[in-house]
Amino acid sequence: MRIAQPFYPEREFQWNKPVEPSDLVHFRKRIGEEGVKKILAISIRLHGKEAMEDEVAVDTTAQEKNIIFPTDVKLHKKIIEQCRKIAESEEIEQRQSYRRVVKKLVMAQRFRNHPKNRKKAIGAARKLKTIAGRVVREIERKLTEGQKQKYKEKIEIFNRILNQKKKDKEKIYSIHEPKVYCISKGKEHKKYEFGAKASIVITKKSGIIVGAYSLEKNQYDGHTLPKALEQCEELRGTRPKAAIVDRGYRGQSKIEETEVHLPKPPKKTASQYEKKKARQRFRRRASIEPIIGHLKTDFRLVRNFLKGTLGDSINLMLAAAAFNFKKLMRKLRTFFVFLKILIQYFFPEQKTECVAFLLFK
Repeated sequence: MRIAQPFYPEREFQWNKPVEPSDLVHFRKRIGEEGVKKILAISIRLHGKEAMEDEVAVDTTAQEKNIIFPTDVKLHKKIIEQCRKIAESEEIEQRQSYRRVVKKLVMAQRFRNHPKNRKKAIGAARKLKTIAGRVVREIERKLTEGQKQKYKEKIEIFNRILNQKKKDKEKIYSIHEPKVYCISKGKEHKKYEFGAKASIVITKKSGIIVGAYSLEKNQYDGHTLPKALEQCEELRGTRPKAAIVDRGYRGQSKIEETEVHLPKPPKKTASQYEKKKARQRFRRRASIEPIIGHLKTDFRLVRNFLKGTLGDSINLMLAAAAFNFKKLMRKLRTFFVFLKILIQYFFPEQKTECVAFLLFK
């Protein structure tokens, strides 16, 4: 708030919020996914011919959701707490609230990996799951038909969590975000991420984002390419002739009119010129990695706070549009700095008049 104060035309320090946060939520809901897509399309068109390159680079990344690291104990504890809230709001008398018992069982989970505490922690986790199942069944029995319809989705999620096993597919990792899935990263510092996969398309030379597509399911990278190219064509009006990808997209060499280039050893018959061109192409493909890094650290893609799969798509496209707009602003800033230098050099005595003449001619 204090940082933003100098940018507002106020004579005195203002303690009130300049914008109500809920207004932004209403705005996003009003324009919807199609409106956000139009904003992204405008951010691409403003770059002109630079955004219409024939070759693009494509890669996927994980967009994490705003959930805690999921464990069975945490999920079972939340089921018990939410069942208690349902009982209080509907004035249902529970046989037992389990407040103190749950607190002790959660405390017993500390230092779970220590040999002396492991047996106690496993027993506490099993007891917590038993209590969660008991509370859900009690709520189901005591709710009326109208109340059951009201809490139908929640109770289905509770039962799915209680019945799911370690190696099941399409597991639920969060009660408030049931569509979240686990993405294996294969990196030492962060082996798994919980959220949604996102496909990013950038132009080869200028590095403008011309496609940002969020996936509802955890798909193989090669299967995401057709929809990513289709969205790219929809946003800018032309389909790219070539897509440069990494080895995660193995399996397809051509999608409709677009050729898919994967890094691979050159043919024995390839000339030095062909080898050089291929090397340059795949070196340039690596430029998408820092762009994804900037989207995460500078444009709020590192953690998505918007709800549901629609929130995933909107957050991704808004981040891509912001990146394109900032890229354009940097170009304009460079142009005006260069213009100022020229004016100071050629018209040292008439700075103001020359600037006004050149800008408003």
